[in-house]
Amino acid sequence: MDNIKSISEDIRVLLDETNQVRENALKLSREVIRLSANSIRASHRQDWDEANALKAQARSKVEETKEILKDKLEIYYTGYVQDAQKEYAESELTHAIVREISLPRHDELGVEPAAYLNGLAEAIGESRRHVLDVMRHGDLDRSERILGIMDEVYYVLITFDYPDAVTQGLRRQTDMVRGVLERTRADITLLRQQQNLENAIGTAIERIANGSGNRQTAEGD
Repeated sequence: MDNIKSISEDIRVLLDETNQVRENALKLSREVIRLSANSIRASHRQDWDEANALKAQARSKVEETKEILKDKLEIYYTGYVQDAQKEYAESELTHAIVREISLPRHDELGVEPAAYLNGLAEAIGESRRHVLDVMRHGDLDRSERILGIMDEVYYVLITFDYPDAVTQGLRRQTDMVRGVLERTRADITLLRQQQNLENAIGTAIERIANGSGNRQTAEGD
Protein backbone atom coordinates (compact mmCIF):
# COMPACT_ATOMS: atom_id res chain seq x y z
CA MET A 1 0.00 0.00 0.00
CA ASP A 2 2.98 2.31 0.17
CA ASN A 3 2.65 3.08 -3.56
CA ILE A 4 -0.98 4.28 -3.51
CA LYS A 5 0.05 7.92 -3.25
CA SER A 6 2.20 7.78 -6.38
CA ILE A 7 -0.54 5.90 -8.25
CA SER A 8 -3.15 8.49 -7.31
CA GLU A 9 -0.86 11.35 -8.28
CA ASP A 10 -0.25 9.82 -11.71
CA ILE A 11 -3.99 9.46 -12.23
CA ARG A 12 -4.61 13.01 -11.02
CA VAL A 13 -2.17 14.37 -13.62
CA LEU A 14 -3.97 12.47 -16.38
CA LEU A 15 -7.42 13.60 -15.25
CA ASP A 16 -6.29 17.20 -14.87
CA GLU A 17 -5.06 17.08 -18.45
CA THR A 18 -8.30 15.53 -19.68
CA ASN A 19 -10.38 18.08 -17.80
CA GLN A 20 -8.39 20.96 -19.27
CA VAL A 21 -8.80 19.58 -22.78
CA ARG A 22 -12.52 19.17 -22.12
CA GLU A 23 -12.84 22.81 -21.04
CA ASN A 24 -10.98 23.98 -24.14
CA ALA A 25 -13.16 21.83 -26.41
CA LEU A 26 -16.32 23.15 -24.75
CA LYS A 27 -15.21 26.75 -25.31
CA LEU A 28 -14.36 26.07 -28.95
CA SER A 29 -17.69 24.31 -29.51
CA ARG A 30 -19.59 27.30 -28.18
CA GLU A 31 -17.67 29.55 -30.54
CA VAL A 32 -18.46 27.25 -33.48
CA ILE A 33 -22.18 27.38 -32.66
CA ARG A 34 -22.15 31.19 -32.35
CA LEU A 35 -20.24 31.72 -35.59
CA SER A 36 -22.44 29.25 -37.46
CA ALA A 37 -25.65 30.95 -36.28
CA ASN A 38 -24.32 34.33 -37.38
CA SER A 39 -23.32 32.86 -40.74
CA ILE A 40 -26.85 31.55 -41.31
CA ARG A 41 -28.29 35.01 -40.54
CA ALA A 42 -25.87 36.54 -43.05
CA SER A 43 -26.95 33.99 -45.68
CA HIS A 44 -30.59 34.95 -45.13
CA ARG A 45 -29.63 38.58 -45.72
CA GLN A 46 -27.76 37.41 -48.85
CA ASP A 47 -24.60 38.98 -47.45
CA TRP A 48 -22.46 36.26 -48.97
CA ASP A 49 -19.08 37.75 -48.08
CA GLU A 50 -19.92 37.96 -44.39
CA ALA A 51 -21.46 34.47 -44.45
CA ASN A 52 -18.31 33.04 -46.02
CA ALA A 53 -16.05 34.79 -43.53
CA LEU A 54 -18.04 33.50 -40.56
CA LYS A 55 -18.15 29.98 -41.99
CA ALA A 56 -14.38 30.04 -42.42
CA GLN A 57 -13.92 31.05 -38.78
CA ALA A 58 -16.25 28.27 -37.65
CA ARG A 59 -14.40 25.75 -39.81
CA SER A 60 -11.11 26.78 -38.18
CA LYS A 61 -12.59 26.18 -34.73
CA VAL A 62 -13.94 22.78 -35.80
CA GLU A 63 -10.47 21.78 -36.99
CA GLU A 64 -8.86 23.10 -33.81
CA THR A 65 -11.29 21.07 -31.70
CA LYS A 66 -10.48 17.91 -33.65
CA GLU A 67 -6.77 18.52 -33.20
CA ILE A 68 -6.87 18.95 -29.41
CA LEU A 69 -9.14 15.90 -29.07
CA LYS A 70 -7.30 13.53 -31.38
CA ASP A 71 -6.06 11.57 -28.35
CA LYS A 72 -9.21 12.16 -26.30
CA LEU A 73 -11.89 10.35 -28.27
CA GLU A 74 -14.02 9.89 -25.15
CA ILE A 75 -14.54 13.68 -25.24
CA TYR A 76 -14.63 14.04 -29.02
CA TYR A 77 -17.73 11.87 -29.24
CA THR A 78 -19.60 13.66 -26.47
CA GLY A 79 -22.75 15.56 -27.34
CA TYR A 80 -21.49 19.13 -27.37
CA VAL A 81 -18.66 18.48 -29.85
CA GLN A 82 -20.99 16.72 -32.27
CA ASP A 83 -23.65 19.42 -31.80
CA ALA A 84 -21.10 22.06 -32.79
CA GLN A 85 -20.22 20.08 -35.91
CA LYS A 86 -23.92 19.79 -36.74
CA GLU A 87 -24.42 23.56 -36.41
CA TYR A 88 -21.41 24.23 -38.59
CA ALA A 89 -22.63 21.76 -41.23
CA GLU A 90 -26.05 23.43 -41.10
CA SER A 91 -24.52 26.83 -41.85
CA GLU A 92 -22.57 25.49 -44.83
CA LEU A 93 -25.52 23.52 -46.21
CA THR A 94 -28.04 26.32 -45.73
CA HIS A 95 -25.69 28.64 -47.60
CA ALA A 96 -25.39 26.17 -50.47
CA ILE A 97 -29.14 25.52 -50.71
CA VAL A 98 -30.22 29.16 -50.74
CA ARG A 99 -27.52 29.99 -53.30
CA GLU A 100 -28.57 26.97 -55.38
CA ILE A 101 -25.03 25.60 -55.59
CA SER A 102 -23.57 22.14 -55.03
CA LEU A 103 -23.66 20.86 -51.47
CA PRO A 104 -20.27 20.33 -49.79
CA ARG A 105 -19.46 16.77 -48.68
CA HIS A 106 -19.07 15.84 -45.02
CA ASP A 107 -15.37 15.07 -45.46
CA GLU A 108 -14.85 18.44 -47.14
CA LEU A 109 -16.33 20.12 -44.07
CA GLY A 110 -14.39 17.92 -41.66
CA VAL A 111 -17.47 16.76 -39.72
CA GLU A 112 -18.75 13.34 -38.75
CA PRO A 113 -21.38 11.69 -41.01
CA ALA A 114 -24.18 11.78 -38.43
CA ALA A 115 -23.48 15.43 -37.61
CA TYR A 116 -23.58 16.21 -41.33
CA LEU A 117 -26.92 14.48 -41.89
CA ASN A 118 -28.55 16.18 -38.92
CA GLY A 119 -27.15 19.52 -40.07
CA LEU A 120 -28.60 18.83 -43.51
CA ALA A 121 -32.02 18.17 -42.00
CA GLU A 122 -31.92 21.38 -40.00
CA ALA A 123 -30.77 23.30 -43.07
CA ILE A 124 -34.17 22.51 -44.60
CA GLY A 125 -35.87 24.44 -41.83
CA GLU A 126 -33.61 27.41 -42.46
CA SER A 127 -34.24 27.09 -46.19
CA ARG A 128 -37.99 27.40 -45.58
CA ARG A 129 -37.36 30.69 -43.83
CA HIS A 130 -35.39 31.88 -46.85
CA VAL A 131 -38.11 30.72 -49.24
CA LEU A 132 -40.66 32.81 -47.34
CA ASP A 133 -38.40 35.85 -47.64
CA VAL A 134 -38.02 35.25 -51.37
CA MET A 135 -41.79 34.88 -51.75
CA ARG A 136 -42.35 38.20 -50.00
CA HIS A 137 -40.15 39.78 -52.65
CA GLY A 138 -42.32 38.21 -55.36
CA ASP A 139 -39.74 35.80 -56.82
CA LEU A 140 -41.96 32.73 -56.92
CA ASP A 141 -39.85 30.92 -59.52
CA ARG A 142 -36.80 30.99 -57.26
CA SER A 143 -38.93 29.85 -54.33
CA GLU A 144 -40.00 26.81 -56.34
CA ARG A 145 -36.41 26.02 -57.32
CA ILE A 146 -35.27 26.06 -53.69
CA LEU A 147 -38.25 23.92 -52.73
CA GLY A 148 -37.11 21.44 -55.38
CA ILE A 149 -33.70 21.22 -53.69
CA MET A 150 -35.36 20.76 -50.32
CA ASP A 151 -37.42 17.91 -51.77
CA GLU A 152 -34.33 16.15 -53.10
CA VAL A 153 -32.65 16.42 -49.70
CA TYR A 154 -35.68 14.92 -47.95
CA TYR A 155 -35.85 11.94 -50.29
CA VAL A 156 -32.18 11.25 -49.58
CA LEU A 157 -32.54 11.61 -45.81
CA ILE A 158 -35.35 9.06 -45.54
CA THR A 159 -33.06 6.40 -47.02
CA PHE A 160 -30.87 6.46 -43.87
CA ASP A 161 -32.88 3.93 -41.88
CA TYR A 162 -30.46 3.27 -39.03
CA PRO A 163 -30.89 3.20 -35.24
CA ASP A 164 -30.80 6.56 -33.49
CA ALA A 165 -27.61 5.53 -31.73
CA VAL A 166 -25.92 5.51 -35.15
CA THR A 167 -27.52 8.61 -36.68
CA GLN A 168 -27.94 10.67 -33.49
CA GLY A 169 -31.70 11.03 -33.81
CA LEU A 170 -31.92 11.63 -37.56
CA ARG A 171 -35.32 9.95 -37.84
CA ARG A 172 -36.94 12.63 -35.69
CA GLN A 173 -35.26 15.33 -37.75
CA THR A 174 -36.48 13.73 -40.95
CA ASP A 175 -40.07 13.79 -39.66
CA MET A 176 -39.59 17.50 -39.03
CA VAL A 177 -38.35 17.98 -42.60
CA ARG A 178 -41.49 16.37 -44.01
CA GLY A 179 -43.67 18.86 -42.12
CA VAL A 180 -41.53 21.78 -43.27
CA LEU A 181 -41.86 20.68 -46.90
CA GLU A 182 -45.62 20.28 -46.68
CA ARG A 183 -46.08 23.77 -45.23
CA THR A 184 -43.69 25.34 -47.73
CA ARG A 185 -45.36 23.64 -50.68
CA ALA A 186 -48.76 24.80 -49.44
CA ASP A 187 -47.51 28.39 -49.10
CA ILE A 188 -46.06 28.41 -52.61
CA THR A 189 -49.18 26.81 -54.11
CA LEU A 190 -51.42 29.39 -52.46
CA LEU A 191 -49.31 32.27 -53.70
CA ARG A 192 -49.18 30.79 -57.22
CA GLN A 193 -52.96 30.47 -57.28
CA GLN A 194 -53.28 34.03 -56.04
CA GLN A 195 -50.97 35.27 -58.78
CA ASN A 196 -52.89 33.31 -61.42
CA LEU A 197 -56.16 34.77 -60.16
CA GLU A 198 -54.77 38.30 -60.20
CA ASN A 199 -53.47 37.77 -63.74
CA ALA A 200 -56.85 36.43 -64.86
CA ILE A 201 -58.66 39.39 -63.33
CA GLY A 202 -56.22 41.80 -64.94
CA THR A 203 -56.72 40.14 -68.34
CA ALA A 204 -60.50 40.29 -67.95
CA ILE A 205 -60.42 43.95 -67.01
CA GLU A 206 -58.21 44.69 -69.99
CA ARG A 207 -60.58 42.86 -72.33
CA ILE A 208 -63.58 44.71 -70.94
CA ALA A 209 -61.76 48.01 -71.32
CA ASN A 210 -60.78 47.19 -74.90
CA GLY A 211 -64.32 46.05 -75.71
CA SER A 212 -65.79 49.24 -74.30
CA GLY A 213 -63.35 51.30 -76.31
CA ASN A 214 -64.20 49.45 -79.51
CA ARG A 215 -67.92 50.02 -78.97
CA GLN A 216 -67.40 53.68 -78.39
CA THR A 217 -65.41 53.91 -81.59
CA ALA A 218 -68.11 52.08 -83.50
CA GLU A 219 -70.84 54.38 -82.12
CA GLY A 220 -68.81 57.39 -83.05
CA ASP A 221 -68.59 56.15 -86.62
